[in-house]
Amino acid sequence: MAAHASARQPPLALTMGDPAGIGPEIAIRAWRDRHNSTLPPFAVYADFKLMRATCSSLALHCDVVSAPDAVAAADVFPHALPVVDVPLVRSAEAGVPDSCNGPAVILAIRRAVEAVAASKASAVVTNPIAKSVLYDAGFQYAGHTEFLGALAKEFWPAEPNNPVMMLASRDLRVVPVTIHVPLKSVPSLLTTEKIIETARVVAAALKRDFAIAEPRLVVTGLNPHAGEDGALGNEDRDIIAPAIAALQSEGISATGPHSADTLFHAAARETYDAAIAMYHDQALIPIKTLAFDSGVNVTLGLPFVRTSPDHGTAFGIAGKGIASPVSLIAALQLAAEMSERRARSNTP
Repeated sequence: MAAHASARQPPLALTMGDPAGIGPEIAIRAWRDRHNSTLPPFAVYADFKLMRATCSSLALHCDVVSAPDAVAAADVFPHALPVVDVPLVRSAEAGVPDSCNGPAVILAIRRAVEAVAASKASAVVTNPIAKSVLYDAGFQYAGHTEFLGALAKEFWPAEPNNPVMMLASRDLRVVPVTIHVPLKSVPSLLTTEKIIETARVVAAALKRDFAIAEPRLVVTGLNPHAGEDGALGNEDRDIIAPAIAALQSEGISATGPHSADTLFHAAARETYDAAIAMYHDQALIPIKTLAFDSGVNVTLGLPFVRTSPDHGTAFGIAGKGIASPVSLIAALQLAAEMSERRARSNTP
C-alpha cells in the first residue's frame, strides 16, 4: 500500500472525524510526511480555525490554507495543507467531546462524499468518529459504514450498494459478517444468504480494487473447531457450510468452515487473499495483533472508495502531540491505489 494515484486523479477528501479526537493532529502529521510516504494530494474537510489552532498548539509548523473544494487542493498541497472549511458550532477542546459539534462532523462526511459524486475528489478517507457523541446530536446510523451506505443511495441511486467492512494490512485482510452486535446475538443473525452476499462483495472487490484476478477466500466457523460436525454447535454445519458450497458453485474460490484458531499464523495466511469471519472480534483480534498501527478500515461494496484508519478517536491522548499518523497514511495510500484502479477499469 505504498504507491500513489496518478496526477490525473482528483485529490482525496479527508474528513476531520471528531474534532476533540486525534483526527486533526494525524491529518497534519500525515501532510508533514507527504514526501517520505509519497502521499497523493488530499483536502481536509474540517473546521479551518481548528486545524490552524492544532498546528499552533502542538508546534507542528504546518501552513494551513483555506480551499474552496477538493479540486483546488491539488495546487496547494505541495506547500500547504488545504482545508475545506466545515465550521464547528463551538471551539473544540482536545479530549473533551462535545455533541454540539456533531452536526459539523456529519456534514464533513456528507460534503466529502458529495465531492466524489461531483468528480471533485477521487475517494473518501474518514478520520475516527465517536458514535455516542453523534447519537446525542441525532445521528441515526449504527456507524460510518451505514451512513456511507445511505449517502451512496442518495448520490448514486442507480448503482449497486451493499456496504461490507474489511480490515486490511500488508499481511492480512479480514471481513466480519456481523459487526457491532452483542456476541449473544451473533448466532441468530447469521444466515446462509448473509454469508453468501458478504463473500460475493469481497470477491468482487478483491478483483476490482485490489487487482487480484482469482481471489481466494477462507471462511471461519462460528464455534470452536468449526463445530466438530455438530458436537459443539450446529451453525457451522447447517448455516456456514451450505454458504460455502453455494459460493463454490458460483465459481468463487471459498473454503471452510475452518477453525478460526488455525487460520491466522504465517503459513496459513499464504493460502488466501481474505478471511471471512463470523463476528467482530474473530476478525479484528488477529489483524490488530499483526498490524495495530498500520491496519486500514475499507468499506467494500460502495459506488465510491472509502478507507479509514483502523483505530478510534483516542480522546485520552488527543492534544498531547503523541498521536501516530501511520494508520491514516496507510488509509490515504490505499484509497489512492483503489481509486486509480477503478478509474483505469472504467476507461475504454
